[in-house]
Amino acid sequence: MASPQVDKSIRYDRQLRLWGDHGQESLEKSHVCLINASATGTEILKNLVLPGIGAFTILDSCTVTEEDLGNNFFLERDSLGKSRAACVLTLLQELNPEVKGSAVEKNLETILLANSTFFTKFSVVIATNLGLSLLSMLAEVLWRESIPLLVAKCVGMIGYLRLVMKEHAIIESKPDNPIEDLRLDQPFPALVQYARCIDLGKLEDSEHRQVPFPLILLEYLKQWKDGHSGEIPKNYKEKKEFKTLVESGKRSVDEENFDEACKAINTSVSKYSLPSEVREILEDPACSNLQSDSTNFWVLVRALSDFVHDQGNGQLPLRGSIPDMFSSSDKYIGLQRLYQSQAKMDADVVGSHVTKLLAQLGRPENSISKTDIQHFCHNSAFLRLIRGRSLAQEYEAGTFLSDNLDLQLDNPDSIAAYYILLRAGEVFHRSCKRYPGTDPNCFEGDVINLTKISKEILSKDLSLPSAAVREDFIVEYCRSGSAELHSVAAFIGGVAGQEVIKLVTHQYVPFNNTFIYDAITSTSCTLEL
Repeated sequence: MASPQVDKSIRYDRQLRLWGDHGQESLEKSHVCLINASATGTEILKNLVLPGIGAFTILDSCTVTEEDLGNNFFLERDSLGKSRAACVLTLLQELNPEVKGSAVEKNLETILLANSTFFTKFSVVIATNLGLSLLSMLAEVLWRESIPLLVAKCVGMIGYLRLVMKEHAIIESKPDNPIEDLRLDQPFPALVQYARCIDLGKLEDSEHRQVPFPLILLEYLKQWKDGHSGEIPKNYKEKKEFKTLVESGKRSVDEENFDEACKAINTSVSKYSLPSEVREILEDPACSNLQSDSTNFWVLVRALSDFVHDQGNGQLPLRGSIPDMFSSSDKYIGLQRLYQSQAKMDADVVGSHVTKLLAQLGRPENSISKTDIQHFCHNSAFLRLIRGRSLAQEYEAGTFLSDNLDLQLDNPDSIAAYYILLRAGEVFHRSCKRYPGTDPNCFEGDVINLTKISKEILSKDLSLPSAAVREDFIVEYCRSGSAELHSVAAFIGGVAGQEVIKLVTHQYVPFNNTFIYDAITSTSCTLEL
């Protein structure tokens, strides 16, 4: 019989290739709360249960209606009239028995008023189909506790997501085309020593074509520096001359290692500089002014900063990985071990800084593991930090970020206009106790009323008097009758599930902070509001 670990590696094989064992571990430690088991909410949970989230709690006081049966695939005919949370829970758990689930059949407002600590155990809270008043109460509580909130809503062919988080650190941003960290401009001592042991001029042809390209570049950089006051090639002209110098050492047309060396000149032969995003994090006040409640992330960042300014000579810890290249196995493995060894030494130095900082903060030495330090150092060039905006800031006229939306609304075809309609729909509901289009006998009046409310929001609340929402957008919004379509809910569920996984694994960069989807044109946009 296969062990649970082997079974898990087979079951989650594809996703492990995306976020690794450590990402899966973070996922399995997380606990997500869903408020309202609507079609959209259930689809989001489905996309978290399947990859193996640790636990989920459904908070929903509603019973199953005919409308639920029409759009929620996790409800059956005999669910009618029963607890929606309990019925959805049963079918969701069938997807993955490893995931723990629970249902709380209580009213959100009652919980908010009676138990302010109810949400503190959750990694992320997902709220669907909440009115603005109740949503604002929830958002305020979660913002105070620094718990991320993902708001989701589907209205007809329109999908909406809003990510509310105070601060989110990304350890592995995973850029599409990262530049290899070879440090050829300032090679570490062990690499210099290794390169000196290989004399290109004295090698046999069979050995010459097996030399790894970083060693080729180091040899010719030495020659270049001797004739250029110790400087490496800095501009296009100099790099072109350096390429000619490298090509002059090629003995035959089939020496692929020299071709690789020439191709790597533009990216690998450059003066080292800290990535701008990482520099901003190192210069952040939260790094220089550690407090007793500072997160482990900021302790690691401070240790990283100390390393950069002291032992690192302005450089981050070595990543410790090298790309595939044309080389003999022994030379490649030898070079790989050099980089890995230096990376471990750098991580150990950062670890010593971490130990000192933890002692100063009165925390146990093992509160940040050696594995976490090594992982942090390996990804230090890819650190990212997002500081979000609260829902209160978005809905207060004086603190709303209008520039981004104004730019989008300059294009009359922009689906960003649906954001205005979603806000207008809430105002409409507050005064009419129903959403636009839900009464067929009042359709034309609803269009007129919603048009008026949209103009007032643009001019008074958002200070965008010149902007307008196209009439066909307003008609489409009202035509939906606030219906939640399963196809749109499924799409939004996939996007939202992906964003939650980004949050709990601290891998990949989540959107900041609003996502709009139009199923009619199959287009989407993101806004920072």
